[in-house]
Amino acid sequence: MNNNIHGHDRKKGTFIVKVDYCDNGTWQGEVTWAEENKRERFRSMLELIKLMDEAMANGREVSFEKEA
Repeated sequence: MNNNIHGHDRKKGTFIVKVDYCDNGTWQGEVTWAEENKRERFRSMLELIKLMDEAMANGREVSFEKEA
């Protein structure tokens, strides 16, 4: 299988999502990026998706915290 699309290597990511509660019609909780052992809290589904997208983007700084 070719992991190269438009000249860029695709990364794989494993994310562990812990939903603490659903408030105002959206999830709130914590996501852990398993490959980097980093975690971040999220307050909405959109924020969760953005965090995961940033983690997978090439050359972008990710705001995940180091897990203790």
